[in-house]
Amino acid sequence: MEKDNNPQKKEGPLHLISRALGFYRNPPYIENQLQEADVRSALYLSAIVGLVEVLMIVRYIQSWVLTGQVETIGEFFHYTYSYWVLLAASVLLCIYSGLYLKRKLKILYKFSSVIIFLYFLLGMYFSITTSQHDFSRGRMIIYFLTVLMWVTVICVWRPFSSILLVCVFGGGFLWLLNNRTFDKAGTQVQLSEGDQINFITFMMILFILEVAVYFQRYSDAKKSYRLELSSVTDDLTGMPNMRKLDSASREYIETGLAEGKSLIYLVFNISNFQTFNDRFNYSGGDTLLVKTGKIITAEFPNEPVARESGDIFSVLTKAEDFYERAEHVRQQIKEAYPTETYLDVKVGAYRATDSIKNPRHAIDRARYALKSLHNKEDEFFIEYDQKMDREYSLKQYVLNNVEKAVREGYVQVYYQPVIWSEDEKLAGCEALARWIDPEMGFLSPGVFISTLEEGRQIHKLDLCIYESVCKQIRHCMDNGLPVLPTSLNFSRLDFELMNAVGEMEKLVEKYRIPRNLLHIEITESAITKDVSLLKNAISQFHEKGYEVWLDDFGSGYSSMNVLKDYNFDLLKIDMEFLRDFNKDSLNSRKIISTVIELANKLHMKTLAEGVETREAIDFLKEAGCGRLQGYFYGKPMPYPELLAKISDGSLKVRSKK
Repeated sequence: MEKDNNPQKKEGPLHLISRALGFYRNPPYIENQLQEADVRSALYLSAIVGLVEVLMIVRYIQSWVLTGQVETIGEFFHYTYSYWVLLAASVLLCIYSGLYLKRKLKILYKFSSVIIFLYFLLGMYFSITTSQHDFSRGRMIIYFLTVLMWVTVICVWRPFSSILLVCVFGGGFLWLLNNRTFDKAGTQVQLSEGDQINFITFMMILFILEVAVYFQRYSDAKKSYRLELSSVTDDLTGMPNMRKLDSASREYIETGLAEGKSLIYLVFNISNFQTFNDRFNYSGGDTLLVKTGKIITAEFPNEPVARESGDIFSVLTKAEDFYERAEHVRQQIKEAYPTETYLDVKVGAYRATDSIKNPRHAIDRARYALKSLHNKEDEFFIEYDQKMDREYSLKQYVLNNVEKAVREGYVQVYYQPVIWSEDEKLAGCEALARWIDPEMGFLSPGVFISTLEEGRQIHKLDLCIYESVCKQIRHCMDNGLPVLPTSLNFSRLDFELMNAVGEMEKLVEKYRIPRNLLHIEITESAITKDVSLLKNAISQFHEKGYEVWLDDFGSGYSSMNVLKDYNFDLLKIDMEFLRDFNKDSLNSRKIISTVIELANKLHMKTLAEGVETREAIDFLKEAGCGRLQGYFYGKPMPYPELLAKISDGSLKVRSKK
């Protein structure tokens, strides 16, 4: 959007006079707003005038035709032609104005002032001829004054234009009355001095009203323009924002592709910006963002650019040397801060195609490519490719179809056995989500779980798992089948996006499940800065009678703080400790033994996951780990398969005492 070019800071009498008369250049947005106001006025006025002309025709018919004083069609149209002409013009103007305001006549937009002015001239012609005739017969000129007042409503132009209109038509009509008007006897007639003063006063008042209306409309248009400008401009850098980039890119890409140009979206990210912010405070970070915006704008002149958010900037370019320009942007930023060696710029790219013309969809793909550069210090530029497209399409499929998958039963529960280390009998199981899609096949949990977490939809899948488990337990209880305590996974987002405790209580009451059969498993990564939220939830779970387990212990960097700050019933040791167990694993063994000993002192039970060898089992037994889980005892499986393993003796259940 073009900025307001009106010089606001100049001073001096000539400048003030020129501005008062309207000699300045408006941005197209303001001109369009003023023009639209005139068209809207034209719509209302033409409708009123059309109605008046219909009433005048009806009145003439009643007074002259029905009484027999006018007998022929020719006579009728001779005396009423002015009504018909004004009626036709009003109908046409009304239709034009309506279509204009509905954005149906883009091709005629620039002719609106001409069309309105022609209507103005038509009205003035009939008002002048009629009022001159009335004046020559000794009647008042009220018709001229009324029509002039009406039609000037649709010509609210700049003050100098209003002066011209009032002087030309008002002064011209006054001259015509005093110099070219004669009565029936041929004697020249003139306005009296008092009437001339009244006439001139009326013209002055009309001019003042015209100017006042113009400046009110101009003020409203400027306010609207500033709001519109702020809505498409980034407050910090002064660059366009994504809303502006979206609109500018659509036309840019359409013309570019039509010209056979190759266009590419670039998304710039300042790496380690948070570190820079911490060193130089927000003011220093803001300076870097402003500088980056200026560098990118200068490197890609006259092309759609925008600050997306934070330290992300986007560009749509036709430049064939886009890689070199992107590299130059990176180089300039690094040169501007030579001592900040950690500072860098990463760029993700996506080539614009006919198939994806929506700029936001294209930028999403460029941003997806950019994410793949995370932790790749030796690379700064990457272009979205076919492999990424498959991954991106799969993730979009997951996000768009999770509700359908839950509803249609594509999401299923698989159960992995949990074993007592003491006698290696079945202690329970862990419920894990599997997505078996009729269109996409077996989806990897590593894909759909992380995708749903990124899209903040993981709670939809988790709720499905919780209910399926409760339903399965109820089924086993009702049919005399083995009932196994089951642990349910809760992510950080489950506590943010829903009332986790409340939802579990609803399911327990619905299926009448003993709470000791459900274990709440919270990953260490779910521990957030919002300590009170999770602490409160854990406390409520305990009060209701659930066990709360800490999953993946040791995967984070604050494990000791977690044990200090939260109250868990069981510690689930992360499988990373067992990954290289069969190699030189003395340190792993010491760490695991220490963790188990620590858990015992904190009155917490222990479970080791990722158990795959007999050697690991023997060590964990000796170390005092209470429960074991891993592929050695079985991978995740549907519940019927788990029951089959119990039946054939592959998995044994402790007998009830």
